[in-house]
Amino acid sequence: MNKLGTLLVLLCLGSPLLYGQQESQYTQYMYNTMSINPAYAGSRGVLSFVGLHRSQWVGLDGAPKTQTINVHSPMGESRKVGLGLSIIHDEIGPTYETNFDIDFSYTITTPNDGYFSFGLKAGGHLLGVDFNKLQIYNPNDNILAANIENKFSPNIGIGFYYRHSDRWYLGVSSPNLLKTKHLGNIKLSVAEERIHYYVIGGYVFDLNENVKLKPAVLLKGVNGAPLSLDFSANVLFNESFRLGAAWRWDAAWSAMAGFQISEKMLIGLAYDKETTGLGNTSFNDGSYEVFLRFEIFRRQDRLISPRFF
Repeated sequence: MNKLGTLLVLLCLGSPLLYGQQESQYTQYMYNTMSINPAYAGSRGVLSFVGLHRSQWVGLDGAPKTQTINVHSPMGESRKVGLGLSIIHDEIGPTYETNFDIDFSYTITTPNDGYFSFGLKAGGHLLGVDFNKLQIYNPNDNILAANIENKFSPNIGIGFYYRHSDRWYLGVSSPNLLKTKHLGNIKLSVAEERIHYYVIGGYVFDLNENVKLKPAVLLKGVNGAPLSLDFSANVLFNESFRLGAAWRWDAAWSAMAGFQISEKMLIGLAYDKETTGLGNTSFNDGSYEVFLRFEIFRRQDRLISPRFF
């Protein structure tokens, strides 16, 4: 029996309209930028693959799990156009949602080694709810009789991204501009997915010739929910080992580590511990995240050192 899933659906059924922060949560957002900002597509200058898995609130039955795959690359001789594919799969309790988007970006150079990109995201998502996984106290209740299977909704998004050489970056985006009504076949209520807004930024400091420090910030906003603010700082040692920490305002603290296994491959790990009442419960062992980035270089694109963002 899935207590968390039961609670979530009953909350939807108990209120005429439910708002909230519904987009996927990432600790290592600095390595998964295209999921929230289409203008990032192609910005690394090479063909880049990123796979990420997140298990949230481990130990809690029905807790969220997220898998993300991103593929993107610059196109053509000018390298001004970027194309990408983003797939995000979320599961929580009896529900799942799969987002799939094509990302397009166009980049112009600005004075002083700057690059400004405009991006568009287009695709859709599939929603499913298996009411058989709920604690149903009245089996004859017709409201929960029919499962939701792969309900399709379209999606479009927009983003802007500025990078100044390899020193700092700033992005603004909204990856889903369409308001989508979920659980629409339940007549008592609906849960409406609201427009989310993101601001992301970071700066790289050279502490010495072998050590770099990059603080970063992610601000998330949605109507009907409090602002979410993430602060992080990662240190890069000898262009190969990364160690970092993060803090999510009134929510959690995190530890991160990354290993540049080769010029082409980077693996990263993260652990979150809730600072809310949920984090103090005996059945919540925290949240875990792992990602792998693999990049394919053309001969003229080979880097002297790995990009830090």
